[in-house]
Amino acid sequence: MSYKQIRSDEEINLLIEKGNKILSELGYTEHSRKHAARTAEMAGKILKDLGCGKHKIELAKIAGYMHDIGNSINRHDHPHSGAVLAYQILKERQMPLKDVLTIASAIGHHDEGTGAAVDEVSAALILADKTDVRRNRVQNSVPSNFDTHDRVNYAALSSKVDIDREKRIIRMDLELDDTICTVMDYFEIFLKRMMMCQRAAEHLGCKFKLVANGSKLC
Repeated sequence: MSYKQIRSDEEINLLIEKGNKILSELGYTEHSRKHAARTAEMAGKILKDLGCGKHKIELAKIAGYMHDIGNSINRHDHPHSGAVLAYQILKERQMPLKDVLTIASAIGHHDEGTGAAVDEVSAALILADKTDVRRNRVQNSVPSNFDTHDRVNYAALSSKVDIDREKRIIRMDLELDDTICTVMDYFEIFLKRMMMCQRAAEHLGCKFKLVANGSKLC
């Protein structure tokens, strides 16, 4: 199975969109195919820029695209239900079992509440997922009803991730509209996610740096 095949798979896409519809009803930010594709491409880019092989890059992209399918069942514990779904789907499509397990474990470990980087694929997925901060992820159309996560994402004017292979640095540059959300608001809300990114980067032999509005936070 290739990433291209996964991205065009009807069952997988239905699971992603069902999950996003549920999260939209519950007031969460966007977790649609757009987020899935952005996560997949960034996970692949991270490993490619760090010199990993094509096969591992492909596995990271597949894990990135499928990582939120568990939301179609319930937001609670979605990494684990997503991992079980991914295991069954990929096994049915006759993917080699070793690859299935790599992808399933990456999906099962992508949430900051229960997960951690366990290999290069899971580390890349964590970094790609947690750095997807952007205004158009906010699905709530009424600013007065924004929760803290809506406010932070809506305040994001730009977000960029750069990988320096020689210095082994993964750097996220974030520009926030501080009339909506201050840099410290961001760090307070996403502290656990950024700490998870730090540990994921370390698993790749790198340091993770976050720069927001020109200020180095970590």
